Amino acid sequence: MSSAIMSSPVSSAIGKGPIIEANGLTREFRVRDGKRRRLLTAVDGLTVRIEPGEAVGYIGANGAGKSTTIKMLTGILVPTAGSVLTCGLRPVQDRRRLARQVGVVFGQRSQLWWDLPVRESFRILAAIHALTRTQESDRTAELVDQLEMGDFLSVPVRQLSLGQRMRAEIAAALLHSPRLVILDEPTIGLDVLSKQRLREFLVGERRRHGTTLLLTTHDMGDVERLCDRILVIDHGRLAYDGDLPGLSRTAGAERVLVVDLAAPMPDLTLPPAPGLDGVRHLSSEAGGLRQRLAFDAERTTAAKVLAAVSEKAHVLDLTVEEPDIEDVVRRIYAVGR
Repeated sequence: MSSAIMSSPVSSAIGKGPIIEANGLTREFRVRDGKRRRLLTAVDGLTVRIEPGEAVGYIGANGAGKSTTIKMLTGILVPTAGSVLTCGLRPVQDRRRLARQVGVVFGQRSQLWWDLPVRESFRILAAIHALTRTQESDRTAELVDQLEMGDFLSVPVRQLSLGQRMRAEIAAALLHSPRLVILDEPTIGLDVLSKQRLREFLVGERRRHGTTLLLTTHDMGDVERLCDRILVIDHGRLAYDGDLPGLSRTAGAERVLVVDLAAPMPDLTLPPAPGLDGVRHLSSEAGGLRQRLAFDAERTTAAKVLAAVSEKAHVLDLTVEEPDIEDVVRRIYAVGR
């Protein structure tokens, strides 16, 4: 798991005060269970504060409450209890004003006109957001250049590939230069190259404009490359708030040292040796030519484990595997329960 590549929030972030401030935010639904109705708590007492310029990953299992939270942040749903301000505005009461401050991308829903060329959709959205001709022209040109959309601006949306459509969707959400961009599964179904292109653009957009990002995704690569803060939600409750390394430490996840040896060797952790205390042998390949050793990053380092291994065998090559984020999240859930 690589560390986030984002720099600290830029000083050009617009406005004062938090972008999102939720206190005890709760949403309940009455659902039918056979012949009876029961109360389902989708979001349960969520308290969180997100500052301008942050890039926050909001992750959790299906049904954890992520989409419900987004709908309350944007004024689509009224909270059952608690309070929330988005961009300093009340999402429900100030929904029209808030729309000028927020851009939302839903990976499986479109805000573009299906039968119109991409350029015409942009013109309509610019009019909706009351952009001047100069603002529309300058911002469209910037987004077209950054997202490499010049080749399909005149193509109807229905004829675009998935990768092209997602670039156009993100451009549409950013056309009015919102302070907050909410991305709900923005790279779902995309190939590796398309994902990388979108990630690089979002990194640059935040750096250039101080845009605040809130990202929900099941693609842990998105979280790793775009976010410097993680919120984990479990059954509507906040289970973790911190950075990626802290998430791994909280869950007690292990790093893995993979060593390629000059000659086959038995389990390198046996017999116990200085520097290998607490190191676990996970597996061997090719009769012991390659071995995978797990260790707790809180107790030791990859360098110390490697030094101990080198005392016992000639190491030709090595890699260090970081904890798998999905496994870390599962551990967080288990600890919370």
